[in-house]
Amino acid sequence: MDTRGIDQMLSELRSVSQTAQNKPVEGGEAAGGVDFADVLNSALKDVSAAQKEARSMAQDFSAGDPNVNLQDVMVNLQKASLSFQQMVQVRNRLVTAYQDIMNMPV
Repeated sequence: MDTRGIDQMLSELRSVSQTAQNKPVEGGEAAGGVDFADVLNSALKDVSAAQKEARSMAQDFSAGDPNVNLQDVMVNLQKASLSFQQMVQVRNRLVTAYQDIMNMPV
Protein backbone atom coordinates (compact mmCIF):
# COMPACT_ATOMS: atom_id res chain seq x y z
CA MET A 1 0.00 0.00 0.00
CA ASP A 2 1.39 3.40 -1.01
CA THR A 3 1.22 5.90 1.86
CA ARG A 4 3.58 8.57 0.51
CA GLY A 5 0.75 11.02 -0.10
CA ILE A 6 -0.61 10.58 3.41
CA ASP A 7 2.86 10.93 4.94
CA GLN A 8 3.50 14.07 2.89
CA MET A 9 0.17 15.59 3.98
CA LEU A 10 0.89 14.79 7.65
CA SER A 11 4.33 16.36 7.35
CA GLU A 12 2.86 19.49 5.78
CA LEU A 13 0.18 19.71 8.47
CA ARG A 14 2.79 19.41 11.21
CA SER A 15 4.87 22.10 9.51
CA VAL A 16 1.91 24.46 9.27
CA SER A 17 0.96 23.76 12.89
CA GLN A 18 4.47 24.51 14.12
CA THR A 19 4.62 27.66 12.02
CA ALA A 20 1.29 28.82 13.45
CA GLN A 21 2.63 28.29 16.96
CA ASN A 22 5.82 30.28 16.11
CA LYS A 23 7.98 27.21 16.63
CA PRO A 24 10.88 26.39 14.33
CA VAL A 25 9.97 23.81 11.73
CA GLU A 26 11.85 20.55 12.18
CA GLY A 27 13.37 19.11 9.04
CA GLY A 28 11.32 21.34 6.78
CA GLU A 29 11.58 24.69 5.16
CA ALA A 30 11.99 27.91 7.10
CA ALA A 31 8.88 29.68 8.36
CA GLY A 32 7.13 31.38 5.47
CA GLY A 33 8.84 29.07 2.97
CA VAL A 34 5.72 27.02 2.29
CA ASP A 35 3.34 28.44 -0.29
CA PHE A 36 -0.23 27.60 0.73
CA ALA A 37 -1.48 27.70 -2.86
CA ASP A 38 1.15 25.15 -3.91
CA VAL A 39 0.28 22.85 -1.00
CA LEU A 40 -3.43 23.09 -1.78
CA ASN A 41 -2.86 22.53 -5.49
CA SER A 42 -0.68 19.50 -4.75
CA ALA A 43 -3.33 18.07 -2.43
CA LEU A 44 -6.02 18.54 -5.07
CA LYS A 45 -3.88 16.77 -7.65
CA ASP A 46 -3.28 13.90 -5.22
CA VAL A 47 -7.02 13.53 -4.62
CA SER A 48 -7.69 13.56 -8.34
CA ALA A 49 -4.99 10.95 -8.96
CA ALA A 50 -6.37 8.71 -6.20
CA GLN A 51 -9.86 8.91 -7.67
CA LYS A 52 -8.59 8.20 -11.17
CA GLU A 53 -6.58 5.20 -9.99
CA ALA A 54 -9.51 3.79 -8.00
CA ARG A 55 -11.88 4.25 -10.94
CA SER A 56 -9.40 2.55 -13.27
CA MET A 57 -8.97 -0.40 -10.90
CA ALA A 58 -12.75 -0.76 -10.53
CA GLN A 59 -13.18 -0.78 -14.31
CA ASP A 60 -10.40 -3.37 -14.69
CA PHE A 61 -12.01 -5.56 -12.03
CA SER A 62 -15.43 -5.22 -13.69
CA ALA A 63 -13.90 -6.21 -17.02
CA GLY A 64 -12.62 -9.41 -15.43
CA ASP A 65 -8.90 -8.61 -15.24
CA PRO A 66 -7.34 -11.51 -13.28
CA ASN A 67 -4.53 -9.27 -11.96
CA VAL A 68 -6.94 -7.06 -10.00
CA ASN A 69 -8.52 -8.40 -6.82
CA LEU A 70 -11.58 -7.10 -5.03
CA GLN A 71 -9.75 -6.21 -1.81
CA ASP A 72 -7.38 -3.81 -3.58
CA VAL A 73 -10.27 -2.23 -5.47
CA MET A 74 -12.26 -1.66 -2.28
CA VAL A 75 -9.26 -0.26 -0.39
CA ASN A 76 -8.43 2.15 -3.21
CA LEU A 77 -12.06 3.26 -3.52
CA GLN A 78 -12.18 3.97 0.23
CA LYS A 79 -8.87 5.85 0.14
CA ALA A 80 -10.16 7.99 -2.72
CA SER A 81 -13.41 8.64 -0.88
CA LEU A 82 -11.63 9.62 2.34
CA SER A 83 -9.23 11.93 0.54
CA PHE A 84 -12.14 13.61 -1.23
CA GLN A 85 -14.03 14.05 2.05
CA GLN A 86 -10.90 15.54 3.60
CA MET A 87 -10.60 18.08 0.77
CA VAL A 88 -14.28 19.01 1.17
CA GLN A 89 -13.63 19.69 4.86
CA VAL A 90 -10.60 21.82 3.98
CA ARG A 91 -12.73 23.76 1.52
CA ASN A 92 -15.43 24.26 4.15
CA ARG A 93 -12.87 25.58 6.62
CA LEU A 94 -11.45 27.95 4.00
CA VAL A 95 -14.91 29.30 3.19
CA THR A 96 -15.66 29.78 6.88
CA ALA A 97 -12.35 31.58 7.43
CA TYR A 98 -13.00 33.80 4.42
CA GLN A 99 -16.47 34.66 5.69
CA ASP A 100 -15.10 35.44 9.16
CA ILE A 101 -12.50 37.76 7.68
CA MET A 102 -15.05 39.49 5.45
CA ASN A 103 -17.37 40.06 8.46
CA MET A 104 -14.62 41.68 10.56
CA PRO A 105 -15.12 45.37 11.21
CA VAL A 106 -12.38 47.58 9.81
